[in-house]
Amino acid sequence: MRHVMVRHSSFALCALVLMAAGASARDLPGKRPTCPQLETRLEQLELQGASERRLRGLRHRIARNCVALNEIQVLGSHNSYHLQPQPTLLSTLLAFDSQFLAWEYSHLPLGDQFESQGIRQIELDVFADPAGGLYARRGGLIAIGQDPQTLIPELYQPGFKVLHVQDLDFETTCFTFRDCLKAIRQWSLRNPRHLPIMVLVEAKDDTIPDPFDFGFATPIPIGAAELDAIDAEIRSVFGPRRLITPDDIRRGRATLEQGVLELGWPRLGAVRGRVLFALDNGGSKRDAYIAGHPSLQGRVMFTDSPPGSPESAFVKMNDPLPDPAAIAALVAAGYIVRTRADADTVQARANDTTQRDAALASGAQFVSTDFPVPSPSFGTPYFVEMPGGAPARCNPVNAPPGCRSEALERLR
Repeated sequence: MRHVMVRHSSFALCALVLMAAGASARDLPGKRPTCPQLETRLEQLELQGASERRLRGLRHRIARNCVALNEIQVLGSHNSYHLQPQPTLLSTLLAFDSQFLAWEYSHLPLGDQFESQGIRQIELDVFADPAGGLYARRGGLIAIGQDPQTLIPELYQPGFKVLHVQDLDFETTCFTFRDCLKAIRQWSLRNPRHLPIMVLVEAKDDTIPDPFDFGFATPIPIGAAELDAIDAEIRSVFGPRRLITPDDIRRGRATLEQGVLELGWPRLGAVRGRVLFALDNGGSKRDAYIAGHPSLQGRVMFTDSPPGSPESAFVKMNDPLPDPAAIAALVAAGYIVRTRADADTVQARANDTTQRDAALASGAQFVSTDFPVPSPSFGTPYFVEMPGGAPARCNPVNAPPGCRSEALERLR
């Protein structure tokens, strides 16, 4: 009996070895179709008029395994939480200065932007409020005869608040940073195959003039402790498997930039359903965020850092018009870039598509707008969408030949 058991055990062991060898052989790069081979096959089938079902499967396979995060282009929204001031306050501000025309736009709640408008990049402005209540009093309401002391519970909670300008431009679809993050997470969990969402975070602490002594709030200065707290709030909502962090992209290289330029960004199949964050601020705030974290080691957010910096991976070039080729060069090199299709409602009022068209053609991966749909206030058809109307398209600068926009992601 013992001899038979040994023979059976030896046979089983041999079978397992052979199975493992077969699996290893299948996993060898030379045994799988390479991306160029898949792309050639797709072109052949498209020329042959193959069935849409067969083509769809191959297109999705290429999108999953051969298209990287930096090889697509998606639509973003600027100040994504923003609701324009109530009409009486806005008209009062405009009587004082026409610059407040820049505040005449509103966005849907974040989940609705993702769902119905295909937004895959958003921007949140955050003000530190560790004790809570700093922004509960809205002094600008005094100018229109309203009580400035609001009774919004979220504004009394400790933690970062999300708004544009304290006391004047404070209407928002989510009052706290944590609530905004939860809205992103909830939609993401319901749509686990979505393309990665990029969240641009601007840490704000500017004071504003108070010529009529309305008692405007004085923001808490943003320093190292506040920047650490931003990271902590993000991690309190998103676990590590839901994030794309600088550590994920560096992958053992000496610097983050080396990881980007030598190894590249991950393929879409590895990052669907995940979120990445970037710090909008430059200057001293960026320096404070990087300090003690070379190449952003251990940090949640990428930073807007110029090429040549150890932490360079993401670059912000808001205006694509002065030098359109500069964005394309950054994209071709491997960096991720954010630009804007419009600003301050100017283009939407005039139906001027010059900047929009330049932004889309530049190859910037994130093209941000205040108008993913036309504004009913301006009487113009101006709005911004990805060509084809999907959340994303193959990047016009660096997408691989087999990329097909319809295989990236569709709105429901």
